[in-house]
Amino acid sequence: MKAVRFHEVGGPEVLQYEEIDQPIPSVGQVRLRVAASAFNAADNGMRAGFLPIQVVFPHVPGYDVSGTIDAVGDDVDGFAVGDAVIAFLPMATDGGAAEYVIAPADALVAAPTSVPLADAAALPSVALTARQALFDDGGLKAGERVLIVGAGGVVGKYAIALAKRAGAYVIATASPRSAEAVRAAGADEIIDHTKADVLDAVTDQVDLLLNLAPIEPDEFTALVGLVRDGGVVVSTTAWMPAPDDADRDVRSVIVFVRSDAEKLAELVSLVDEGVLALEVTRCIPLTELPALHAEAAEGRVVGKVIVVP
Repeated sequence: MKAVRFHEVGGPEVLQYEEIDQPIPSVGQVRLRVAASAFNAADNGMRAGFLPIQVVFPHVPGYDVSGTIDAVGDDVDGFAVGDAVIAFLPMATDGGAAEYVIAPADALVAAPTSVPLADAAALPSVALTARQALFDDGGLKAGERVLIVGAGGVVGKYAIALAKRAGAYVIATASPRSAEAVRAAGADEIIDHTKADVLDAVTDQVDLLLNLAPIEPDEFTALVGLVRDGGVVVSTTAWMPAPDDADRDVRSVIVFVRSDAEKLAELVSLVDEGVLALEVTRCIPLTELPALHAEAAEGRVVGKVIVVP
């Protein structure tokens, strides 16, 4: 089968389009015929060696995947050959940038039925990140106020929709380019961070500050003042710490997305109910994945890109 792999960390040039052996599922595993994998920023970081995730070389990237089960290992219940599924694969194991991939059965959920199967690869890790940041790490409740910094990306729009569904009041920062999409996702207030000072624009304190943007540490620290006593700061910026304020009992959490099939199945239901809208900016063939990594390394990837074998 065909796959894209890297045999060492480095620049995009380490990615190779290769013929490799088709994998065989073991106990508790299935093999998927891949419909698509999704490109994420962490794929770029893992390839470059910037993220502390240990992989075995050679490594196939692409931990978000959709596909059809074509082989089932022993001790797998609830899934059968022919099932259309999606998964957030373990990041240290081979991913879906291939024609076939092995997936642990406990990471699988039935794919949404309202969107093409390939597009569904765009959902798992980003939607789980938004959900876990808001509710598992942030403890957001109905009636609370949340400020989402950098809401114009895919995670931000999912976070807006999920927070609104939970009954929260959402303030979002966005650029003019993404303001309309942020408004469509349901934000109650939108702050154009290119023109307004967020510290001045937020007039009442929030219960939760969710940062999704690569802001300067001093700016991030200043934003903590917008959080009420006893509130929470949550951030997806794993490369820098999230500030807190112990004197006011404001805690901070860095989000490391976790596989959770039960929560992912709930998110799939929300897609089929129309609460969450899948965003696919571009679809490329597997042969173009190295070029996509080169774009990402130069900061030129915008939106969500899926990769089809």
